[in-house]
Amino acid sequence: MKANLLYADGQAGPGGPAPQHSTELADDLELDLLLGAMAGGDQYLYDVAREVLLASLTSADQIRYRQAILADWLQNPDTALALYRLATDAIGAEQRTRADAFSSPGYLLNRSVQVMEAYAGLLRKLRGIADQQAGRFHSPGCSALLSTLRAELGDAYLAQVELHLRQLRFRGGLLMTASPGTASTGTDYALGRPDSGRGALRGLLAPGSGPARYVLDVPERDVTGRQTLSGIRDHGIGEVAGALAQSCEHIRGFFEQLRREVAFYLGCLHLHERLAERGQPTCMPVPLPAGRPVLTARGLVDAALALSLDAQVVANDVAADGKALVLITGANQGGKSTFLRSAGLAQLMMQCGMFVTASEFSANVCGAVYTHFSRPEDVTMTSGKLDEELARMSEIIDAIKPGCLLLCNESFAATNEREGSHIARAVISALLDSGVKVLAVTHFFELARGLFADARDDALFLRADRQPDGSRTFRLAAGEPLPTGHAADVYARVFGEPLHGPGTAPQAGG
Repeated sequence: MKANLLYADGQAGPGGPAPQHSTELADDLELDLLLGAMAGGDQYLYDVAREVLLASLTSADQIRYRQAILADWLQNPDTALALYRLATDAIGAEQRTRADAFSSPGYLLNRSVQVMEAYAGLLRKLRGIADQQAGRFHSPGCSALLSTLRAELGDAYLAQVELHLRQLRFRGGLLMTASPGTASTGTDYALGRPDSGRGALRGLLAPGSGPARYVLDVPERDVTGRQTLSGIRDHGIGEVAGALAQSCEHIRGFFEQLRREVAFYLGCLHLHERLAERGQPTCMPVPLPAGRPVLTARGLVDAALALSLDAQVVANDVAADGKALVLITGANQGGKSTFLRSAGLAQLMMQCGMFVTASEFSANVCGAVYTHFSRPEDVTMTSGKLDEELARMSEIIDAIKPGCLLLCNESFAATNEREGSHIARAVISALLDSGVKVLAVTHFFELARGLFADARDDALFLRADRQPDGSRTFRLAAGEPLPTGHAADVYARVFGEPLHGPGTAPQAGG
């Protein structure tokens, strides 16, 4: 059996190495806040959520498959928790009776019987959940899982498992056959089907019942004799012990997969509950096939910021269908970086099948999401900050492919405007020409002006505004980049009054 809750085609799911850029991506988008809310204090939930969130799906159909499953769990959260706990109990039962490669067949058989007895009880509970909840789930993934559990864990099957386990206890004795071999050894050991009681063995060994029978009684003090008998017994039960151990591993594998896959959705339920407590709207995004760039959102907020603030977060709208470049300028501390993170987090959340923190959201599926954010000065660096930024961009360019998304936040801010604008424009133009979608925040007016002058049909320019009194709305609107940067803010700090006059509207900022 397979759970198939993360992948319709039965892939094993996450668990491999994280993408090379995952650490930078998680740091830049403040993913830890999101993962902490999903985990709810459970480290296993945290680890699974991180794996799945960073292993983006690249098929719109697969995303919709997960979305339908998540919609089912949102309607039935108690069932998700029950399955997670049941799978966790199953894995714990196996771990309490560990065997190693050097275990004797006798020990392995006894241990496997104990584990399988625990599994049998849990499988019966699992089938009970499937029976009770079958009519409440409608997604293809959940419906298929519940149908499989009901079909494969029927009463007849479970009764047969329990019968075999009772027989493998060999309470009525052990019956097996062998042929004489060389040097007083036996060959061709075969385990006979155990009888339901002791009477069969007594009859078999009783004098005068059929052909001649030979009985060997080993004294209590005959250690060597008992070791020999134990070796003969191990020969007889070796294959059965191995087969039962493999069955235990198979069932354990199913419970591990079920736990991992339900854990992701349970994390989504935790996050949804936390966001609802803060009055933050969510929606199921519309994933569109890779190719034509699409980014449309209404009421989009930074999910990490929504979790860290008690106040309501200012939401933004964006209409960037057909836009491969979205360049964001405007007032310093005006919400530019927050918007960039909100778009990146929404893309990641959409591409792992989650809801997003918006009232509406649709975007094309990207091959991967990369980030290039400015870093604080590091006194331990052996080279300059610009060299560090260039080195990180070089690594991204070596890895990024057409159809990917790059988020740039004040890239190359370590140098002057002329040099930084020249470098950034060359990099952005090359990436756009290569089919990479770019969302960038910049305070370089020369860069913004040059890209705006190109009059590209696939470019959108957003601006964060500043009110005349210096306050910020934290809202972005489409608009031409303007030349003033921090001047109005510096003037107000120095002279204690706002700067007035032509061209002093709030403009590009960091």
